[in-house]
Amino acid sequence: MARRTKEEALATREALLNAAELMFEQRGVSRTSLANIAKAAGVTRGAVYWHFKDKVDLFNAMMERVTLPLESELAGVADAPGDPIDALAMQLQRSVGQIANDTRTQRVLNIAIMMVEHVEDLWPVRERHEQAHRLNVQRVREVFERASALRHHALPASAQVLAEGFHAMVSGLIHNWLLGRAFDLESTCAWR
Repeated sequence: MARRTKEEALATREALLNAAELMFEQRGVSRTSLANIAKAAGVTRGAVYWHFKDKVDLFNAMMERVTLPLESELAGVADAPGDPIDALAMQLQRSVGQIANDTRTQRVLNIAIMMVEHVEDLWPVRERHEQAHRLNVQRVREVFERASALRHHALPASAQVLAEGFHAMVSGLIHNWLLGRAFDLESTCAWR
């Protein structure tokens, strides 16, 4: 049996991730088996286990292709030169632009928001979601704290409360847009 090249292995991994996206979108995460994904990718189930420990590992890898760039974009916003609120608004507009214009991002966010049942075997998916939520709220809180300090102006509520509200507003906006794309997401976030 010939050994696979690194390029072939990467191509198989990408094919599995692409198949997982399609299957999760069609069937939901809990109703999609690794056998379904292997069949859709045109590979054996053993190939799935070569690349991924289990369905949660595969799901997280699928999410990382899209959401980590979105999540990592908030890193450093509080410390960006200039007004941190302006930096946050610009970053939000870039992220929303990616969501509105990139079909892969739309599909993966739709899966993460609409197609995941947080049942026992997918509990690590929920934990990852909670961790990302906490980190994003922390980063937004830092933006509000820095803006308050730079402007020498007290916030109307605690930075934590404001950050939780901001995160809930943005998450709700994206969720509602994904439901039917009934409004222009980008113009909704063009605040400046």
